Amino acid sequence: MELSKELELATWVKSSRSSSNGGECVEVALLSGDRRGVRDSKDPSGPALVFTRPGWGAFVSGVKRGEFDI
Repeated sequence: MELSKELELATWVKSSRSSSNGGECVEVALLSGDRRGVRDSKDPSGPALVFTRPGWGAFVSGVKRGEFDI
């Protein structure tokens, strides 16, 4: 299946770390090939990041270490 179609049909789950006030909301989806999709819940038809399993692990580790704080 084409990636754009797979992202469209995926089951997206709001991150437990997302704020509840409608601000910073991130959704994650399990994709084929053991990949993960990440998108902004306020813009579901907008761009999504797609990670391989090792890439997802590195991304989550970086978030936990605060590497992406602005």
